[in-house]
Amino acid sequence: RVQLVESGGGSVQTGGSLRLSCVYSGFSNHNYCIGWFREDTDKNREGVAALDTVGSINYVDSVKGRFTISEDNAKNTIYLQMNNLKLEDAATYYCAAVEAAYCMSGVPHHLAMDYWGKGTLVTIFS
Repeated sequence: RVQLVESGGGSVQTGGSLRLSCVYSGFSNHNYCIGWFREDTDKNREGVAALDTVGSINYVDSVKGRFTISEDNAKNTIYLQMNNLKLEDAATYYCAAVEAAYCMSGVPHHLAMDYWGKGTLVTIFS
């Protein structure tokens, strides 16, 4: 069973940085699409960034140039480095994954993901 555990959320001033981590386990083989999603206080959920095991990396337009997703295979961990944070980045951030050969259509729709972590809260203050 796939398990995802996020950490690294917190409170930061606009323009600041945070790094989120997601430790994963339980994939039946080394084929998956995994990424970060966020949900605001209105329960709107969107994909932020995703990568897959064939090397594709994609971002939603609003975070391009500010956020970086990466993976450390030795630690079974993916990261989301968030720089130049804006008020609109405030949300609960979730790590999510699906066992698949690759991510379909860039950052996948959240309904395409089968496994979810419990989330980590990011708050931004001005």
